[in-house]
Amino acid sequence: MSHLQIFNDADGAAPVLETGDRTVIAEALGRIGVTFERWETRDVGTPDDVLTAYAAEIAALKAKGGYRSVDVMAVAPDHPERATLRTKFLSEHTHAEDEVRFFVDGEGLFTLHHGGQVFNALCTRGDLMSVPAGMKHWFDMGAAPHFTVIRLFQNPDGWVATFTGDPIAERFPRLESAAPPAIGLT
Repeated sequence: MSHLQIFNDADGAAPVLETGDRTVIAEALGRIGVTFERWETRDVGTPDDVLTAYAAEIAALKAKGGYRSVDVMAVAPDHPERATLRTKFLSEHTHAEDEVRFFVDGEGLFTLHHGGQVFNALCTRGDLMSVPAGMKHWFDMGAAPHFTVIRLFQNPDGWVATFTGDPIAERFPRLESAAPPAIGLT
């Protein structure tokens, strides 16, 4: 289930908003320039199957955003480089282009730092998130990652990050503790 927590950037312990309502999530993220949408999902196998199954949606995004390359990234709990990959994405960074991800399967936690607030956005199967160029953020795939995402890039070199050096990510919940509570969502 998609989930959003919003914190003041000085306090990673007490969210000022917590919700699993996708409309509220889309509105809150939209106010800071982040796109959050739900797409219909399809059961597919290999990365090539994923690209074929979502060819129409990918073509529309490429035309709209000027994206020149697309790939599929899949990480499972037994991936031999899962710890290295997790560490790579966990520090606050920016990109010179939008970061666009569609979750074909699984989940991951995008954390955005903007305007004195931190937005923990748990993305799950069917979620599309587009983080605008220059926005500070980090991503947590968890200690036992399970996700398949379609990634779109304007830069043909793919994922290129500029790390801020700010240790802020260490003060906020990781994927394992950002899951929605069983009851009481607002």
